[in-house]
Amino acid sequence: MTADWVRACCMSFPHVTEHVQWGNELVFKIAGKMFAAVCLEPGEVVLSFKCTGEEFTELVERPGVAPAPYLARAHWVALESHDALPRKELQQLLRKAYDQVFAKLPKKSQRELLGKQQ
Repeated sequence: MTADWVRACCMSFPHVTEHVQWGNELVFKIAGKMFAAVCLEPGEVVLSFKCTGEEFTELVERPGVAPAPYLARAHWVALESHDALPRKELQQLLRKAYDQVFAKLPKKSQRELLGKQQ
């Protein structure tokens, strides 16, 4: 897993935008709400993403996965290495993060993104 791979994965989801924030984080958003962030420079964390409470509990028990700094209370996990999770599983988790954030958007925002304005 590389930053380029994460970017390609996240940008393949509908209506995703990317923004460089906090100096060295490439943040992926849907309607202005974050669902994942990849570090562009070497550091203690290479990728952070949102997950469900149940996934959070399971994932932080695995080697190389920790509660995300500042975001753990919102059920975000941080990967400490590029190979902490298999690519296929990570791709599924990133899609779930996207879907979870999309589902929490106001219904009006969801309709606008889906092209069904009322």
